[in-house]
Amino acid sequence: MISNTEMEMFCFQCQETSKNEACTKFKGVCGKTSLTAGLQDVLVYSLKGIAAVCNEARLDGKLDSDVGIHIAEGLFTTITNANFDDEGIADSILKSLAFRDSLKLRYRNPSLRTLPDCATWEHDGSRSFQSKFKEASIMATENEDIRSLRELLISGLKGIAAYMVHAHVLGSHDKVLNDFMVEALCSTTQDLSAEELTALVLKAGSVAVNGMALLDHANTSRFGNPEISTVNIGVGKNPGMLISGHDLKDIKELLEQTEGQGIDVYTHSEMLPAHYYPELKKFKHLVGNYGNAWWKQKEEFSDFNGPILMTTNCIVPVDDSYKNRIFTTGQVGYPGVIHIEEAEEGEQKDFSMIIKLAKLCEIPKEIETGSIVGGFAHSQVIQLADKIVEAVKSGVIKKFIVLAGCDGRHKDRNYYTSLASLLPKDNVILTAGCAKFRYNKLKLGDINGIPRVLDAGQCNDSYSLVVIALKLKEVFGLDDINDLPISYDIAWYEQKAVAVLLALIHLGVKGIRLGPTLPGFLSPNVAKLLVETFDIKPIGSVENDIQDMCGVSVSEAKEIA
Repeated sequence: MISNTEMEMFCFQCQETSKNEACTKFKGVCGKTSLTAGLQDVLVYSLKGIAAVCNEARLDGKLDSDVGIHIAEGLFTTITNANFDDEGIADSILKSLAFRDSLKLRYRNPSLRTLPDCATWEHDGSRSFQSKFKEASIMATENEDIRSLRELLISGLKGIAAYMVHAHVLGSHDKVLNDFMVEALCSTTQDLSAEELTALVLKAGSVAVNGMALLDHANTSRFGNPEISTVNIGVGKNPGMLISGHDLKDIKELLEQTEGQGIDVYTHSEMLPAHYYPELKKFKHLVGNYGNAWWKQKEEFSDFNGPILMTTNCIVPVDDSYKNRIFTTGQVGYPGVIHIEEAEEGEQKDFSMIIKLAKLCEIPKEIETGSIVGGFAHSQVIQLADKIVEAVKSGVIKKFIVLAGCDGRHKDRNYYTSLASLLPKDNVILTAGCAKFRYNKLKLGDINGIPRVLDAGQCNDSYSLVVIALKLKEVFGLDDINDLPISYDIAWYEQKAVAVLLALIHLGVKGIRLGPTLPGFLSPNVAKLLVETFDIKPIGSVENDIQDMCGVSVSEAKEIA
């Protein structure tokens, strides 16, 4: 067992990091301990060792696909609010070290003697790995700007890793992503200049587009193209099971195993878009969505009464009121919580334990009633293209505002609710990710039958927003994506949002607003680079941002309405 000794930590990868600088004491704002943070650093450090061992094979075109997916799974484990289980993280480190050493034999080369320490160190037998905490720490890179660029790259890489893992479980792979896992991580062990690292950060944006496209294809080929759907937010009369996270394969297998069992299945937070896919919505016992964004778990999970399955990141420290009925699977882990293991190839995960528990539980407590509408992914919106173009040309729709990304606990995020409610009535909101829970239940109406909130799905579905923008650019015959009547106001919390931001930068989008704060891992010089070179803007006041994006003041918008 690992001794949970208190020690100083340093973590600044999420938007809620302390004082927007870093969590530096004994526990992070997210709830992870300093030991968990240290183990996650060592896991990333071990993955850097794998990348260093394999970099020559990548350059020679001989890199095997299992290398990239191993790195991606490890990085996904370290995404904010994914894994708090120290024992599980220690197991991942040990597996990575064993995998690294096997790769040395697979890619035998005399030059391997020049590898960095992360590729050669031998652990001392202690499962805590505390002897490596200092060396693996983010702060081991002394130069502030180099450290900032490395962490910006790693944050983007973690987001790409999430897309890659989700596609992998559905049988989809991409050599570009596989190679970049190695190239990007290996670069952080080398003495590269700020210019060289900046180039890699920009390349991460290109690769992120690949990752989003790969996952979009994997999801739609397996589950069909999302359709406009009305989703119930009340409760039924049967015992229920709640599934959260992003993994659509998990919910498909859960639905198949619960069919005819007298159990209702509810989605939560980022699993809401499961209701939009034809191959999932056909299950009649997928009855609705329960609750809101991830950060309200403690109160909502307590009220749900039935078992909860967390399939990917977004778990928060588990409350005693539901600890005996929450389960994890995939990259998620929490101490004392039962983990549903992966199945053998060709088999399904075994959810029988959760199903048995559900039958013994009371029906969910109703916390709201009504319905919400979604399913506006790129295929569905492109079908509406003629209607949308006509509305734009006639002036009925003046602007599209991309309000996408993550939700979070900060009161500053009320900005997004206020902005959505005060936007001119001739504006349409394009959204994806759990940021939508700040405004998707507002009564914003429609424009000639087009809802004013078009929900494309999960943060994983941000690709749809890219495809929609590129399609509109084509339809309007424009040369520059920035000539479209679209403004971007992105809310970020964790690393997938960073990957989306880099993807938008790669596509040449200018004037992106980012909030509630700029990332704490940006040094002043790197922040200046993003602001001056790519026109990234911190959010301002609701009134000023509406004026800037829409060309009218809030008071003028009210008068027009």
